[in-house]
Amino acid sequence: MTAKTLTCQVIEVEDLTPDVFRVLLEGRNEAMAHAAGQYLEMRLDDDIWVPFSIASRHADNGRLELHIQHWPERSNSAQLRRMLVVAEHLTLRLPSGDCVLDPVGERPLLLIAAGTGFAQMKAIIEEALHWSPERPIALWWAARERRDLYAETMVREWVQAFPNLSFHAVCEVGFEEGFVEPRVEGHHGRVDSVLATQLSDVSAADVYISGSPGMVYACVDVLASVGLEPSRVFSDVFAYAPRDPLVPTIGSMVREESS
Repeated sequence: MTAKTLTCQVIEVEDLTPDVFRVLLEGRNEAMAHAAGQYLEMRLDDDIWVPFSIASRHADNGRLELHIQHWPERSNSAQLRRMLVVAEHLTLRLPSGDCVLDPVGERPLLLIAAGTGFAQMKAIIEEALHWSPERPIALWWAARERRDLYAETMVREWVQAFPNLSFHAVCEVGFEEGFVEPRVEGHHGRVDSVLATQLSDVSAADVYISGSPGMVYACVDVLASVGLEPSRVFSDVFAYAPRDPLVPTIGSMVREESS
């Protein structure tokens, strides 16, 4: 799909946490079409466009969802919040991004997100469950503390409804007693370090990672040691912050550790 510039309407702005808010937008159905995993760009000023992952699959209703992190110390973050609350219409450019789900694929999905990177994974999960409810899905969601897992209730509902789906929450400050349920686990630490202790073979999986370049490549390096297939790992980071090689070989990792 070729990216188009369009005008849409703000339907709803909802606070999910003190730092994250959900935005529901509506426009012409064909103009809002996108693949699960893609992002849009929103115009703040004539020369300022800000990218956001689309947090919903295309459901033929002209609507899409965004999850936006509010950073009080950033001037354009406050500007964006004010604009969304008072604006009747916004100018968007969409869709963009090659980190998309193959809806007819059958490989298990390993989805790894940090913070509002969950938005991209939400769209991918919705699409996967729509086309193939039996497809195994493992969601790993990293945050500083539990309150930052702003859609935890929804994810738990997915887990209860779909036996193929598991949820691994990773928080730097850990979890209180009672977090764990069947197919819901809580892990303490940094997500790449936790993955290193919890996963033994990812060679059969399609892997999607959403976060900062440092987080994404740290996870890639860990997964490379447990069978990650270079052609089956996807992230928007690979487009705007590429590295070579994308996935290190075992030999190169051994040489780096010994040097």
